[in-house]
Amino acid sequence: MTTLHTVNKSPFSSSALDNCLGLAKNGSTVLLLEDGVYAATAGTKSAEAIANADGVSFAILGPDAQARGIEGKLADGIKVVDYDGFVDLVAEHDKVHAWL
Repeated sequence: MTTLHTVNKSPFSSSALDNCLGLAKNGSTVLLLEDGVYAATAGTKSAEAIANADGVSFAILGPDAQARGIEGKLADGIKVVDYDGFVDLVAEHDKVHAWL
């Protein structure tokens, strides 16, 4: 069973991403949106944690990254999706878990 995990809180003000990564299983996807997109910024502790998460794929909501001015500063291995891509991710997974 695959899970799409959504994280919308900044890793600089919340432990939501760390909690998510502690429970995300092989084959899961983590979608960073709203202020959660800051986790994908290259050179941060969060980007390092993302790089070390074996078996978990990562995506970022492009419009949220653009709104925050980080679209050119993303760590390697982060897939950028639009709203249609968000819907596709929901449809591709068995369940969705929102980390608040």
